[in-house]
Amino acid sequence: MGTIRKFTPAEARMAIRTGEWEGPTAGLAMGYAQANLVILPQRDAFDFLLFCQRNPKPCPLLEVVEPGEVRPEFLAPGADLRTDLPRYRVYRDGRLADSPREIGRLWEEDFVTFLLGCSFSFEEAMLRAGIPLRHIEEGKNVSMYTTTVPCRSAGVFAGPLVVSMRPVPMSLVARAVQITSRYASVHGAPVHIGDPAAIGIQDLRRPDFGEPVTIREGEVPLFWACGVTPQAVVMEAKPALCITHEPGHMFITDRLNEELSTL
Repeated sequence: MGTIRKFTPAEARMAIRTGEWEGPTAGLAMGYAQANLVILPQRDAFDFLLFCQRNPKPCPLLEVVEPGEVRPEFLAPGADLRTDLPRYRVYRDGRLADSPREIGRLWEEDFVTFLLGCSFSFEEAMLRAGIPLRHIEEGKNVSMYTTTVPCRSAGVFAGPLVVSMRPVPMSLVARAVQITSRYASVHGAPVHIGDPAAIGIQDLRRPDFGEPVTIREGEVPLFWACGVTPQAVVMEAKPALCITHEPGHMFITDRLNEELSTL
């Protein structure tokens, strides 16, 4: 499965659909954008759309798919949103009820799908600039933390900001900010640099989602708004049903990362 990193997006999605690839998607189909997934019944869709509009850093909208449709015509028209992510999460009344490999049996005709920008998209540019990405080096899922920073509420949706963390050598911090600020549609620049306690994170060794990574001497933790934020919000808002991606197990699109850059 190591060669899957050279696959096209369609080939990577097929490997996911057939169960050949079941793990996190960081580094898969390099050069192509990945997306966070949120699926809600139509009755909750407007509130969530408004939530995204009010919180563009954690919830940058790339595409909203019509009710009942399973093919995202803008991002990947040949894909199937029911099968083409390695793993999903099913929340019922705010509680995690299941983590299935596909959601065909759960699909309803009034489901509205939201695809949100993912920070994996700017990682390629960071690597090109010589900025190390520890989770890729260590073969882990990126570290994600629930903060004490509140999102702006919208209808039934309210809750805390979730951030992803990447340790960066102090000499490269400014470059990392410069590079990622070009990608506003996939979270953009960091929302916090340095002391994790300032945003309510008590222990970097214990992420709320993903896996801990090594932080070396001379490195600074940088925190980006994260597309897992909707999952934290869903756990507080408690809608009857919401389906998301398993953190780190993203939807691979046909769009190049550079198409999402402002430069």
